[in-house]
Amino acid sequence: MAEGDPILYSLYVYAPNKGAPIVFAIAFAISAVFHIWQCFHYRSFKLIGLHSVCAVIFAAGFALREYSSYHYIYDPDGSATLIVFILSQVFIYACPPLLELSNYHVLGRIFYYVPHCAPLPASKVLLVFGGLMALVEALNGVGASLSANPSASPGTQKLGSHLIMAVLVIQLIVITIFVCMTATFHTRCKKASVQSKAIKTLLPTLYMSMTLIFIRCVYRLVEHTGNTKVDITNIEVLKQLNPLLRYEVYFYIFEATLMLLNSLLWNVWNAGRLLPRNPNIYLAQDGTEAMLEVIPDNRSILQKIANVWSFGLLFRKKTPVVGFEELTEYSRVSGNEQAGTHMLK
Repeated sequence: MAEGDPILYSLYVYAPNKGAPIVFAIAFAISAVFHIWQCFHYRSFKLIGLHSVCAVIFAAGFALREYSSYHYIYDPDGSATLIVFILSQVFIYACPPLLELSNYHVLGRIFYYVPHCAPLPASKVLLVFGGLMALVEALNGVGASLSANPSASPGTQKLGSHLIMAVLVIQLIVITIFVCMTATFHTRCKKASVQSKAIKTLLPTLYMSMTLIFIRCVYRLVEHTGNTKVDITNIEVLKQLNPLLRYEVYFYIFEATLMLLNSLLWNVWNAGRLLPRNPNIYLAQDGTEAMLEVIPDNRSILQKIANVWSFGLLFRKKTPVVGFEELTEYSRVSGNEQAGTHMLK
């Protein structure tokens, strides 16, 4: 059967490739191993731990897709095939917003490091963008599960498609705002003659990462425009589908490959390697490193867990906002010696 020809009762519309999921599952697994090792080595789970999580989820998603490539014909009496297919779709499509959230976290951490150039208080970056990503992730999960379920009614599938489109539009808008804010910060750093390897390396890495995610979002948005009604029992309806839904190659180019490149990108230019391990160290305006006094974290374990699962919205740790208040004194950091401390109000 020619590539792109629809197949009746195929959950994918087409006959899925059996080799590609293995390649991507292995590639993401290797990237995950490196991410986990880097998190341990640089003690940076809080900073870049999401990359490890997403790489593992991607690997699981493509492993499920490999199984599904041999069991893709929908059987109303068999639920296992449908469950594996839906889980594969949800796992693969749930990660890009999390990777985007990780980029926001990295930028917030950079703002803490160079506070006098930050266009927004560092503590607000994750709060604002984390809240938006919480909304995106919730809508994305519901939309992916509804649109991927062939047993759902046409109205339900359409609702799922509309939810995904709303998610993608929100992502594109947020990415644009993010890039503009990063560019503003970058310009201020150049004007202030900030000489930091972290700034010179991580900001271009953020640009590249967000570009990959942006292209992926545009692809997904176009995929859900035009004729997207899927009726796996009607061959004529399937033939009229958007070509992006009928040809698997687009998925592997604009979804799988772009997200793998993003994962590998952060393996190479790891934020944990370039930023100080101690988040209380910042770069003063005279180019020397200074340290804030550590504020005790009195949150309970449950509050910390709730903070992570709410994308940083609930039970936030009290963190000093650097760069928006006058620093009357600070400590010089030279090697492992500290001359003094300063806590902002």
